Amino acid sequence: MSAVVEPPARTGGMFVSLGVPNYRLFASGQIVSSVGTWMQRIAQDWLVLDLTGGSATALGIAAALQFAPTLLLSLWGGVLADRVDKRLVLIGIQAAMGLCALALGTVVLTGVVALWQVYLLCLLLGCFSALDTPMRQSFVSEMVGPGQVVNAVALNSLVFNLARIVGPAVAGVLIVAVGTGWVFLINAVSFVAVITGLLLMRPERLYRSERVPRAPHQLRDGLAYVRARPDLVAIMVLVFLVSTFGINFFMTIALLARNVFGRDAQGYGLLTTLLAVGSVLGATLAARRRVKPRLRVVAGAGLAFGVLLVVAGAMPTYLAAGIALVPVGFAALSFTTAANSSVQLSVHPTMRGRVMGLYMLLLLGGTPIGGPVLGVVAEHFGGRSPLIVGGVVTVLSVLAVAVVLRRRVDAQTR
Repeated sequence: MSAVVEPPARTGGMFVSLGVPNYRLFASGQIVSSVGTWMQRIAQDWLVLDLTGGSATALGIAAALQFAPTLLLSLWGGVLADRVDKRLVLIGIQAAMGLCALALGTVVLTGVVALWQVYLLCLLLGCFSALDTPMRQSFVSEMVGPGQVVNAVALNSLVFNLARIVGPAVAGVLIVAVGTGWVFLINAVSFVAVITGLLLMRPERLYRSERVPRAPHQLRDGLAYVRARPDLVAIMVLVFLVSTFGINFFMTIALLARNVFGRDAQGYGLLTTLLAVGSVLGATLAARRRVKPRLRVVAGAGLAFGVLLVVAGAMPTYLAAGIALVPVGFAALSFTTAANSSVQLSVHPTMRGRVMGLYMLLLLGGTPIGGPVLGVVAEHFGGRSPLIVGGVVTVLSVLAVAVVLRRRVDAQTR
């Protein structure tokens, strides 16, 4: 079905996508919901540490359970995204995720919480997230049209990271004041905002591409499409390696705060906030970009991120580590935003859901591998080691991909 042509946006500069009413509704709901999501992430990590006496391995297992469904479901979520009305499906998924938060808050407040219950709810939330993420990522272009995808992706990251500043800080205070249970219930209520935004959208103003009818081998066709594109393969490999071993902040910063510097939940929240400050600065810069980022931009941001991660892990004091996390956040956000925008603008609309399903599989699906591995590394070599190891792996990954691409180009020019 052809898209309805949206009137020219009146909002200029880095907020141009907010001139599109449907996207404005979506972003407004995301601001509230993302704050709640970050509050839950902090509370969930702290709850696991409290229940296990500070076990890094248990924290890694919880992360693996939450992200493992991505390995099984995100590709099929991408196939589904190419077939269905994304807006309606997103409403149902967001409601289910809200119910998970409600259940977790209830078991904590009633005093019956056990580690296995947290693990189970992490797994359920992971299942819904695995379907939600490729659906939501591919829905961006339907809201704003291809001309504003780069800006909208950057603004999504800006909203997400502003929430990462507010959410952890609020969560740290609430955990100390009233406990983790109320934080989970607040997050459950926050899903009302994003569901309301989706319900209020005007479907006729979406930039919809033709839905792909059900047919055999659609998943295989999507994988073959990516395999035939060296530029996409390079980005996908980088995203997998960097996210698996570098972008594991949910546990590396928790270990740094609690096990290295002996800080409480507020101290953990502050480090996460400083990381988010850098991310917001990175998103602000990315929102000013108007064209598809080149592969060299993606690789350069990844290389800078790896080096800065090593520096942050080596900082001798809590204050120095916190300050070092600001440029780490900047580089991490620059890398992920450039990679996301480059992929979205490089694919055919009828393949976007499947390609973004693979992208999100590689971005998030490596966590079940990286989380436990880095947890074991921390148990044997201390709380700083996951940051340093992640940074070294990131740098080596970027250099290896650059060498392979250079050899491919040289072979083609002979």
